[in-house]
Amino acid sequence: MRRCFWCFDFSRRGLIRLGLVAAAATLWSTLVCRPMVINGGSMVPTYSVHGFNFCWKPTFWFGQPRRGQVVIARYLGEEVMLLKRVVALAGDTVEFRHGRLLVNGAAVTEPYVKSGCNWNLPRRRIADGCVYLVGDNRGMPMEQHKFGEISRRRITGVPLW
Repeated sequence: MRRCFWCFDFSRRGLIRLGLVAAAATLWSTLVCRPMVINGGSMVPTYSVHGFNFCWKPTFWFGQPRRGQVVIARYLGEEVMLLKRVVALAGDTVEFRHGRLLVNGAAVTEPYVKSGCNWNLPRRRIADGCVYLVGDNRGMPMEQHKFGEISRRRITGVPLW
């Protein structure tokens, strides 16, 4: 008797297969490619508010974040993540002067920032094992942004697209 490709076998063997597929999917979506919804406007226009993406975790298993790279960092536990851009690395100095980002005393060209700002923050040196993260939507008031120095260990991956 020929079996239907789409029909499920409810025998013991079929249930074991179903369990293995469910376990593999759970491990994949937890450890490798976690789905996420963007719930803030700090990365507009690069990423839209309420957009859907995936956090690709293998990127930093063997590598380090680069300046200009968009990353996903743990903010509160595993449930609340920040989607931000790396603007400075460990040992760099970073400051905002009249809305301009300066890294190591030099103004940074940021083609991804579409709206200007008037941020002023004093120069600070980034500690070892840390990076400095900022959102692309600088038109938002500084008080509405979550940004700054964060431990490299809190960076979990990059958006898949």
